[in-house]
Amino acid sequence: MTLLYSDHEFLEHDTGKHPESAQRLLAVMARLEQTGLLDQCQRPLWAHATSQDIQLVHTAAMRTSVEGFSLKGGGRIEEDTVVSHDSYHVATLAVGAAMDATRRVLTGEAPNALCLVRPPGHHATPTMPMGFCLFNNVAIAAQYALTKLDLDRVLIVDWDVHHGNGTQDAFWESERAAFLSVHRYPFYPGTGDTLEIGQRAGLGYTRNLPLKFGVSRRDFIARFERALEDMAAKVRPQLILLSAGFDAHAADPVGNLGLETEDYEELSQIVLDAASVYAGGKLVSILEGGYNPEKLAESVEVHLRKLRSWT
Repeated sequence: MTLLYSDHEFLEHDTGKHPESAQRLLAVMARLEQTGLLDQCQRPLWAHATSQDIQLVHTAAMRTSVEGFSLKGGGRIEEDTVVSHDSYHVATLAVGAAMDATRRVLTGEAPNALCLVRPPGHHATPTMPMGFCLFNNVAIAAQYALTKLDLDRVLIVDWDVHHGNGTQDAFWESERAAFLSVHRYPFYPGTGDTLEIGQRAGLGYTRNLPLKFGVSRRDFIARFERALEDMAAKVRPQLILLSAGFDAHAADPVGNLGLETEDYEELSQIVLDAASVYAGGKLVSILEGGYNPEKLAESVEVHLRKLRSWT
């Protein structure tokens, strides 16, 4: 049975009139309840991440800066990222969900998990928050798996419409945590060119698939499938972590790369197939972007249905 992580506390990251708002999760949870999917998943309890957990990826100075800014009432911690008084506490719950899901999937409690968390994380670099993100949920989960759960190889897949620059930065020199990103380019945050492939021990373990606006849906999916097959064969991961952004949807007001809701079913199957071949099906999916609440809810529904179909 798929593990589903959600909590009302994620609504307390108050961003006001901002694309990354609580309305995103409210719409998703309403749809999952309406369709009966909530009752078809296992709903774990979990703990907040500790300071030491956050610092598996982020510097102590960065973590304490976010904490202090939040506790002083918040504001814009950088140009795009809004923080409220409770945001630090909420962000540690999001990291905790990603870590707990990783642990439970690796110990065989469930084959896969979906973490419906906010704030998102893939733009947060080791040294600074960025792009709606405070801490890098997926990167911390990967590092946790490698350093605390004795894994040797993890593959992070990112299909958010924006390049996961923070995740790339975290593992730029690592051959143990490989990174594959498909994204709109040129676009925010300006990174993710094909020439960005890592360095030193990590050379060749970062792969970017930049796609121009106007790419056909079939070409998007076909190119993603080929790239993932190649990367998974190279890495032979013991776990796949998915940065599951849904802002490549054609109706998304922030992203848009022409996808429709049903395309996320096919993308989900492609990732599940790779996890099945190399990782015994072990997959942890962590919510990133998606800023049309209605289309986000539809897309998460088809993604979750596909995760459940594997179990």
